[in-house]
This record gives sequence, C-alpha cells and structure tokens, in this order.
Amino acid sequence: MAKVTFKTDLCKGCGLCVGACPKGIVALLDDVINAKGYHPAGITDQEKCIGCAFCATMCPDCVIKVEK
Repeated sequence: MAKVTFKTDLCKGCGLCVGACPKGIVALLDDVINAKGYHPAGITDQEKCIGCAFCATMCPDCVIKVEK
C-alpha cells in the first residue's frame, strides 16, 4: 500500500493535485487553514491510494511525497 504525505504549511491550495488523482481521494481541506492562509490539499482515504504519484507530479511546489 502506498503512503502519501503533504507538507500542508507549504501548500498554496491550487487544486492541481485534486484534479490529477484518478481515485478522487485528494481534496482541499475546508476545515484547515495553513500558515500561508490557504486551504491545503490532503488525502481523504489513504487505503484507496494506488501509489500512481500523479498528485505529486502535478504539484508545482513539491509538497506531496508518495512512498510505495
């Protein structure tokens, strides 16, 4: 199973990773505001992650790490 981690304090909430996820498990966290004042991205269901790393590839700020 893959493990996805986000550096939420560096995320600017652009949403590119949300659109890239084929499983639809990456979302902007509406209940969290990071140090920069944005709603950061996060994973909603770690168990469904297939480790494709499309989210990490799309992230312009390299805040996503995918481990297989």
